[in-house]
Amino acid sequence: MPRFLLSIESTCDETAAAVIRDDLHVMHSVVSSQTALHEQYGGVVPEIAARAHLERILPVIDQALQGAGISLTDLSAVAVAAHPGLVGSLLVGVTAAKTLSLVHEIPLIAIDHIQAHLFACQMVSTKPVFPAVGLVVSGGHTNLYDCRSSVEMQLLGSTIDDAAGEAFDKVATILGLPYPGGPSIQKAGQLGNPKAYSFPRAFIHDDRLAFSFSGLKTALLYEVQGQPGARNQPPEMTPQRLANIAASFEQAVVDVLITKCEQALKQTGYQSLCIGGGVAANARFRKAIEDLRQRCSIEAIIAPLEYCTDNAAMGAIAWELFQRKQFATLDLDPTPGLVRAV
Repeated sequence: MPRFLLSIESTCDETAAAVIRDDLHVMHSVVSSQTALHEQYGGVVPEIAARAHLERILPVIDQALQGAGISLTDLSAVAVAAHPGLVGSLLVGVTAAKTLSLVHEIPLIAIDHIQAHLFACQMVSTKPVFPAVGLVVSGGHTNLYDCRSSVEMQLLGSTIDDAAGEAFDKVATILGLPYPGGPSIQKAGQLGNPKAYSFPRAFIHDDRLAFSFSGLKTALLYEVQGQPGARNQPPEMTPQRLANIAASFEQAVVDVLITKCEQALKQTGYQSLCIGGGVAANARFRKAIEDLRQRCSIEAIIAPLEYCTDNAAMGAIAWELFQRKQFATLDLDPTPGLVRAV
């Protein structure tokens, strides 16, 4: 008889739930986006996100169960992303999961959101993908990991300022493009020349596995608005100029990400690279990863588009923890922020 678990995701601004069979088949996945709520602010407002989760969590869980054709009594476990994330958002998901665990007397499993993003790569692979270098690149994270297994990871390096996805959102605001910035900049840059502007690529010649996108963002701001005190005004923002700036920005981010992935592979000696997170949906980045795969003869697995942005289906990693009997207790508290070593 197959077993089922319910996965809950509320780490940031997506309220999600999924029912996943013990062979990792996703029976049904539901994601309720809050993009429209945060669009006017150009980014996620934590208090608004938490309130939206409160309104949506139960309907989303109900939709996931109905779509899978099962009831709560059919569940073998309930899993929830408990870290990292926004504390108010996390609390909503964790409270819902703890309640279901208590009432229905089923195991509670705490998921690491970062591990889940990378496990999405395993979900679409026909063979084991770990050990591997893992890159999680999103609005809140730009981190490289030494992934010894699906649930054993050590941080290799991270951004010292903005995450890549955060930089996309901020640059979109500078360019007058809608939120979220990733899809907007990709669309704007489709007909642009990625070599039109030589934007900075921080640490690209440094062996240190670190990222920085603040200088890139500032350089673009000066290109668009001019430098303070400068006599010369920037050229008119024509559609082609906008396309060139967007494409050049994208290329600068991609060049840094690819370089650091290649460095991490050399430093660890791994021949496998796993990539997850919202920025992994970027078409220019995905093309560059394919080029890296061919050039270096490595395995490179990117999470499918539907699993790049936050979702509960990647909570299938909970079955790994279930098999290890790594269950959480009902005094589980969410842990915001980044966990350095897990």
